[in-house]
Amino acid sequence: MHRFKLSLRFPKSISSSYRAIHDKTQFDNAGPVASVLKSRAVVRFRGPDTVKFLQGLLTNDVRRFGEAVGEKTSTLPTPNLPTASEAPMYAALLTPQGRFLYDFFLYAPPRPDTKLDKTGSGPGPDPDEALELFADVDASVLDELLSTLKKYRLRSKVDIENVAEELYCWQRFGGNLSEKSSSVEEPEAASVGWGAGVDPAGMSASHGGPLGWQWFKDPRLDCLGFRGIFPSNTTPPLVEADKETDEQNYFLWRIENGVAEGSTEIPKVILLCPGVV
Repeated sequence: MHRFKLSLRFPKSISSSYRAIHDKTQFDNAGPVASVLKSRAVVRFRGPDTVKFLQGLLTNDVRRFGEAVGEKTSTLPTPNLPTASEAPMYAALLTPQGRFLYDFFLYAPPRPDTKLDKTGSGPGPDPDEALELFADVDASVLDELLSTLKKYRLRSKVDIENVAEELYCWQRFGGNLSEKSSSVEEPEAASVGWGAGVDPAGMSASHGGPLGWQWFKDPRLDCLGFRGIFPSNTTPPLVEADKETDEQNYFLWRIENGVAEGSTEIPKVILLCPGVV
């Protein structure tokens, strides 16, 4: 089996433009900035066969999203977020021959039994309700992607829905964000606590919204910062009014770090070639 290494080549003008913008905005000195990613869309998978369906299609092992919460979360539900959350996963859908088609960032929302209900009197109503997963995907091929997924669904008990109007994708980057953060937690949230200790519930609340969405370390490279999906009618936590920047700056940030994203940038070549000698 031969593994092919993809080389990304971009015009010199892009690199020059990035340097000009980078020097002008001084991302590293000004602190982290955030961009809403209009080039991405959100798809929701819901149903008892969600994990089984995606496990048979994507390149990564998605079974961890279907595992029980276990002891890694607190037994005391919090108003908006569990004290530990499942990190997102970056995966791809390939053709049977191994050619790249689409990329996915998969997110699992907090389960009802790890959050208080709307009255604040106890855990959510039904811990056994149908599993939901959300995917951040390339908006330019959304219709094609939905058609492909529904073609493969067959009799699987999973609903596939476009929720791009309800949820937006965001990226938080720059300001040496990756150098001062752990592998998962948002660094500004990590300072929440009592004395020398750390309050996990408070930490979760500081980097998440009331609906349970939060920032996660980008699963591809630490230098890319943090990524998340949030309700379209709200601004994510930790995003200051003067720190929101155009998506083009995030695009140039990615290019400098050699990271392609989406079906228009990632070449449709065979990534793995079993049996080739």
